[in-house]
Amino acid sequence: MSDSKSPRKNALGRGLGALLEDSPAKGKGKDNLLDGPKSGIFEIPLSDIQVNPYQPRIHFDKEALQELSESIRVQGIIQPITVRKLDANEYQLISGERRFQASKLAGLTQIPAYVRTATDQQMLEMALIENIQRENLNALEIAQSYQRLLVECNLKQEELGDRVGKNRTTVNNYLRLLKLPPSIQDAIRENKISMGHARALINIEAIEKQLALFNRITSEELSVRKVEELVKALNQGKGEKETSIPSMSPVRKYELSKLQQQLASHFGTKVVLKTDPKNKGEIKIPFSSATDLNRILEILDII
Repeated sequence: MSDSKSPRKNALGRGLGALLEDSPAKGKGKDNLLDGPKSGIFEIPLSDIQVNPYQPRIHFDKEALQELSESIRVQGIIQPITVRKLDANEYQLISGERRFQASKLAGLTQIPAYVRTATDQQMLEMALIENIQRENLNALEIAQSYQRLLVECNLKQEELGDRVGKNRTTVNNYLRLLKLPPSIQDAIRENKISMGHARALINIEAIEKQLALFNRITSEELSVRKVEELVKALNQGKGEKETSIPSMSPVRKYELSKLQQQLASHFGTKVVLKTDPKNKGEIKIPFSSATDLNRILEILDII
């Protein structure tokens, strides 16, 4: 088993360098005609650098970017960005867009950069793989990056697994997320449900049943284990009554939603209000610390 995994680990461990190392600029004949050094670390004006057109990540956390810029203003750039040279005084970002954007916010005019050679195909592949290796990606962003690697880089699933250090089953589980309805995909992107929830929902064939259970997950804060149990029962033809959302009139739904908002406003925290057709249910008031608990108890006039 260790022998079969060794090549994959070596390839992944080399990271972007493995893709960039001694790579001929196929399809970019003018790269060979550029004057000056083609590789190495240089201080490059930020104004000479174009963003990566293949950057798979569209949204960047503004607060995190501002924090990074403050760090750069004090500590400087610890890890150089990576670029390719397009022409004299013209470069294109390969990796490190957050550092690039944060450096602008920090007021820098130059940035240390590795200047490497890369084709358009390699640019796309490197941008996607670097993005996948980030720790704070949500499951849908990973799935979309996998899909782009398959389609735009003409990779097979086995090759994709080798590139990102994942087995074929894991890769396939992510790709299946893209078959879920848009509203569920949005919830994954916004971290309203986890990969575990989504993976369970995938096993339901009927979209309307997927959406029904999804609504229960968000409204009742169901655990992954509970969702898996409901999906299993549903697929076995059991628990149909249990897995369906209790029928409720629009007026009743509106009243409960308004009441839940009022409770949340009163307690200054998210409140979950659950009820059934028999008007049985529960109210959940979460707290984040002992101080927060005491605050809620004071509102309830218990202490």
